[in-house]
Amino acid sequence: MVRRALCWALLLLPLAGAAAAELRVRDDAGRELVLAAPARRVVALAPSLVEILYHIGAGDRLVGASAFSDFPPEAARLPRVADHAGVNLERLLELAPDLVLAWGSGNGAEAIARLERLGLVVFVAEPRGLGDLPGLFERLGVLTGRAVSGAARAEAFRARLARLEKYARRRPLRVFYQLWAEPLLTVNAEHFASDLLARCGGHNVFADARPLVPQVSVEAVLAADPEVILVPAFGAGEGERWLAFWRRWPTLAAVRSGRLYEVPADLLARASPRLLEGAERVCRLLDGARQP
Repeated sequence: MVRRALCWALLLLPLAGAAAAELRVRDDAGRELVLAAPARRVVALAPSLVEILYHIGAGDRLVGASAFSDFPPEAARLPRVADHAGVNLERLLELAPDLVLAWGSGNGAEAIARLERLGLVVFVAEPRGLGDLPGLFERLGVLTGRAVSGAARAEAFRARLARLEKYARRRPLRVFYQLWAEPLLTVNAEHFASDLLARCGGHNVFADARPLVPQVSVEAVLAADPEVILVPAFGAGEGERWLAFWRRWPTLAAVRSGRLYEVPADLLARASPRLLEGAERVCRLLDGARQP
């Protein structure tokens, strides 16, 4: 871990001493971003991106965030510039960011294009699996002047992720991951939650569905007959209510065997460093579900 962090630091030394110390990284949309110096005023338009910046030691660079950015606790004090209705451009511009972090599928192409037309530098993040997160730590570390800590966090994440490899080789289980209840939403194979399931030996029964977050019917779930039903618990007993709904069909394999589970939503629904904790929990749950 230390060796990789030192390598990143050595790579950046020539830039630090150059007259024009440009920082160059490629975002998840495949575009190269260039900054003349590390960003000092960053706005993050997704709670997961806020978490990542704090995780790599760049939380002090944040000047604005989106709604529901509540981890770590100090993130709750950041000014809000976006919510489910969209981005408040006036409020965002008042914060004068030199870098905006956007979530590609969450914020949407139109909103991102609008930010760029205003002359803002926008880094688009779109992690599709746990294996994408370490590289995101490294690139955001470079852009915020935290290359060494970003690389160290990435290396630690990779090492911890490698310990889950054993689960993927175990007997596969058909899993229905219910992202939401009304409408009934799930994820397809391209979503990071589906990658999490696969790493635990779970087969997403709607892997081939479209789009990234498809709406499905109760009849489709019954036809898929999942062996496990997994829901993110958003609080106030919501996860248990969702699971209680499926108990109305006792012939469903997951109901018949009692394999209905909930995991805290922040550990499943955010592509943040805590997604690894969510994966560890799900792997243990699925391993228990394999027992007779």
